[in-house]
Amino acid sequence: MLGLNIFRLIGDLFQILFIPFKWLRLTVAKGTAGWWTSNTINWLFLLVLLVLLGYWMSQSLKFKREGTEDRA
Repeated sequence: MLGLNIFRLIGDLFQILFIPFKWLRLTVAKGTAGWWTSNTINWLFLLVLLVLLGYWMSQSLKFKREGTEDRA
C-alpha cells in the first residue's frame, strides 16, 4: 500500500507541475497564444541552462586550480 501511495503522490505532483504546459497547449490550440509565447518559454529554459552551465564550469575551474578535482 505504501508503494502505491508513493506513485500516486508522484503522479499528483506532476499534475500540479505541468499545469502551465496544459494552459499553453490549450491556448495555442485556440489560437490565442502564438509563436512568441511558445518560444519565450524555450528561451527561458535555455537561459536557465546556460546560467547553470556557467556556474558548473566556474566551480570546475575553481577545483582544478586548487588541485582537488580528482582526489578519491
